[in-house]
Amino acid sequence: MKRHPRWPAWVLCMLLCAGAQAQTGASAPCTDPADITPTHLYGLWQISLWPEGGDETATASRGALLFERHPEHAGSVRGELRRTAAGQDLTAQVSGDVTDGAFNLDESDDGVNMSAIWAGEPLDCGREIRGLRRPAEGRPASEPLLQFRLRKLPGWQ
Repeated sequence: MKRHPRWPAWVLCMLLCAGAQAQTGASAPCTDPADITPTHLYGLWQISLWPEGGDETATASRGALLFERHPEHAGSVRGELRRTAAGQDLTAQVSGDVTDGAFNLDESDDGVNMSAIWAGEPLDCGREIRGLRRPAEGRPASEPLLQFRLRKLPGWQ
């Protein structure tokens, strides 16, 4: 992943202000996880990653992910991932979809080659996604498998 010298103000504000927005926002209708479509993914998501088999409270990386409509593939999303890991700010491009209740995402740290694959399932009416992030084929064996939780931030329902 590329080093990114600082986080944009909109990402920091959304992450820090999520609690305040949750208290004032109206709740969205509940969508069954099997009925989640890529449109439901649009918006800003908070990310937590931790080692496979580990405790979620021992977070290895945190950040944000912004999903938008994919400009080339109908029924898909594209976005930007920004997170911290081991004291570094990292950024990557992502694209993916959700089909029949299965969430799939490809991550690329250079915009050309795949660096990781995310697979998970929507929960909590589609406001949360949990699963496993694994290095893409051909990546160093030292890259860990990470469990993840994506939580949609209020205001993007």
